[in-house]
Amino acid sequence: MAEFRNTYAGNPLDRVAAQRRDEDWIRAQLSDPNTRLLPLHRLLAPLVEQNGESRLAWAPLSALERADPQSFPALLGVENGDGGGARFAIDVSTTEDPLSALDLPQGTAFRDLREAAGTLSAADTGIAAQARSLLDWHARHRHCAVCGAPTEPVQGGIFRKCVDCPAEHFPRTDPVVITVVHDGERCLLGRQASWPAGMFSALAGFIDHGESIEDAVRREVREEAGIEVRAIHYHSSQPWPFPASLMIGCLAEAETSNIDMDEFEMDDVQWFTRAEIRAALAAPPASIVGAPAPGGALSLPGPTAIAHTLVTAWASE
Repeated sequence: MAEFRNTYAGNPLDRVAAQRRDEDWIRAQLSDPNTRLLPLHRLLAPLVEQNGESRLAWAPLSALERADPQSFPALLGVENGDGGGARFAIDVSTTEDPLSALDLPQGTAFRDLREAAGTLSAADTGIAAQARSLLDWHARHRHCAVCGAPTEPVQGGIFRKCVDCPAEHFPRTDPVVITVVHDGERCLLGRQASWPAGMFSALAGFIDHGESIEDAVRREVREEAGIEVRAIHYHSSQPWPFPASLMIGCLAEAETSNIDMDEFEMDDVQWFTRAEIRAALAAPPASIVGAPAPGGALSLPGPTAIAHTLVTAWASE
């Protein structure tokens, strides 16, 4: 049986931890004809082939010569197998009309990653997630948090080093717990006011300092819904590159049932029966950025979200 992976979790590239320590090796990759670049526009939109099957579009090194010199290529890793080579990501947001200016391949377009993820392969969503999160981190960390001096990318962009003090800064991932709480035949879901009408999802929140996954689940569910939980079980995880979170999916049994919602955090929290959830899953998949469900019906996040995975796991027990 094939291993299950959530969307954005299928990156096949070898991240070459040992080779990237050698700056000469990195420079050699940037002159190797097998090397390819993944351009991203405004960070959210990777270059995607539009002809036939949807997949990431890799640009030749010649595109780097026409790009903004400030947009350095960040090393993602090496693709193994026939035709493999180093793979870099580059932010082309400052280039006006990058498709023409960089002479990018015909039949390609920049597509919002949230929208493209549903049509890309697991491998491509994983690569795009790495590229999007890494470039976003570099854009936000151009200065040292210790002394304020400029920082520069090191080892192909795996971290940044201050030019004035010894500080080194590494990309961060923010851990988030996301939980489907249930009491047997019902599960607890919530919604935010900004979502389309009828949209509900699993309860979620960032893990706090000095907090375990289990403690974070208990606290978040208590804070958002006023429900106490027990028997917390890990299900699966998902990189969420908007900009750089790790969603830690759990299922938890409810110990209480009376909802006391935090109206600052939540717009609504409700219990739903297994039948209601199964009916919503059978409907065309919705999106948090999509249209309201018809007739005020319950709608759930689409298959690219781990919330969909967790709700489906509970509903199919």
